[in-house]
Amino acid sequence: MAKRILIVDDEPRYLRLLEANLRTEGYEVVSAQDGQQALEVFSANPIDLVLMDVMMPRLDGFGATQRLREFTNVPIVILTARGEEQDRVRGLDLGADDYLVKPFSATELLARVRAVLRRAGSANEAVGQVRFFTHDDLKIDFARAEVWRGEEPVSLSATEYRLLLQFAHNVGKILSAEELLTSVWGAEYKNDKEILWVSIARLRQKLENDAHSPKHVVTRSGLGYLMPPIET
Repeated sequence: MAKRILIVDDEPRYLRLLEANLRTEGYEVVSAQDGQQALEVFSANPIDLVLMDVMMPRLDGFGATQRLREFTNVPIVILTARGEEQDRVRGLDLGADDYLVKPFSATELLARVRAVLRRAGSANEAVGQVRFFTHDDLKIDFARAEVWRGEEPVSLSATEYRLLLQFAHNVGKILSAEELLTSVWGAEYKNDKEILWVSIARLRQKLENDAHSPKHVVTRSGLGYLMPPIET
């Protein structure tokens, strides 16, 4: 079954461009012209991916992303203007999985779409026969792709979950930024440190009692990140 993508932009020319390129690759496409309409369209259709512009009337892309993250983990790619680094960071911090900088080529668009859908599709894959993983108050149910902190469930996006799995499968091993970017996002992202920094920060906010003194995802300055072994 073809993946259905929701494209959200208040510029008709970008909607036409996005729709034409996505349909050429066999995707189903629905569209909205602002964040409020995007929420309505999303509620009425099964959606596999959202391409979300930032600057829109009524409800902008940030507000719509934040609202979507209250009830869904569907992948979201934000569309930002060239040079607007703060928009990319804010979008990622609100739960977007990736970003595209306008103007972009059809090749870049389709590559990003494939990469995000690939990550989302493999987010539920478990490694080996072990069903549960625990690390202090953190628990992962691989079979259900569920994460708990104590008795409370933790809602992670597909990308955040894949990032957490890298640490869970490599307890005690320092993972470099390049290793994490390649494993989670793909080889084409290996130099995109910004997306990793924001994702690590967001993961800590969800998993740690104190994000400034983490125990699950620890930084080793100049080397990378690791999930330290639990001392017994």
